Amino acid sequence: MIAAAIGLGLVIGALVGLLGGGGSILAVPALVYVVGQPLPQAVATSLLVVGITAVVALLPRLRARQIAWRIALLFGAAGAATAFTGAAVNRLLPEDAVMALFAVLMVAAGLRMLQDKPITGAACATDQGTVNWRRCLPRTLAGGLVVGFLTGLLGVGGGFLIIPVLVIVLGLPMTTAIGTSLVIVAVNSAAGFAAHASDAVIDVPVAAGFTGAAVVAALIAARLGARLDTGRLKRWFAGLVFAVASLVVVQVGVSVASS
Repeated sequence: MIAAAIGLGLVIGALVGLLGGGGSILAVPALVYVVGQPLPQAVATSLLVVGITAVVALLPRLRARQIAWRIALLFGAAGAATAFTGAAVNRLLPEDAVMALFAVLMVAAGLRMLQDKPITGAACATDQGTVNWRRCLPRTLAGGLVVGFLTGLLGVGGGFLIIPVLVIVLGLPMTTAIGTSLVIVAVNSAAGFAAHASDAVIDVPVAAGFTGAAVVAALIAARLGARLDTGRLKRWFAGLVFAVASLVVVQVGVSVASS
């Protein structure tokens, strides 16, 4: 079990380092279907691992100045406010319903990222290089509230939802969106973990192996990600979410058929 967690941690850390998120897309299904954890324990473990990994992956982005700090903090604060509501709704839903919703959101995010490249700067930037807060603030807060609720509901850091919002809705360049997403993922994961911490006991050896591997992979991947083509990263991101969504759909179908 610990060996599986380490292997998964390497993959998820690489995703977080390269893409500014997406780790929880794989973490929750993998912990449920591969490691064998119950959903509440997988959710809490995923949020802990992805939150720590996001903080580590953020370090190279700090030096590269690839973070829109005001947007990150506003988005993250709004999300933290609704994460507890999402966690409360999660407790009312059957496990298969939560996982099915997981798959639907992954497909939607992947499709958006495969669309033609949006015009960056359309929402938040002005011709003078400043931020147009009249247009940007409502979108930032609305995006944060929605993503925070889904973070609490699904137990994900939210990177696979945050990046499309930052790029498509707020108009940030992909490199800045990735760095900004890591800040938001860290804030949302902390709030989500606080909301779910009482639901299950963390398996410390599994969580430690998972986190250690993810941190190492994230540090290496973050250095590489700053030099990779952003269009290619978007295609990788979309391919990842489609593949995992397919796996989740199959598993939910098997579970429903056998119940």
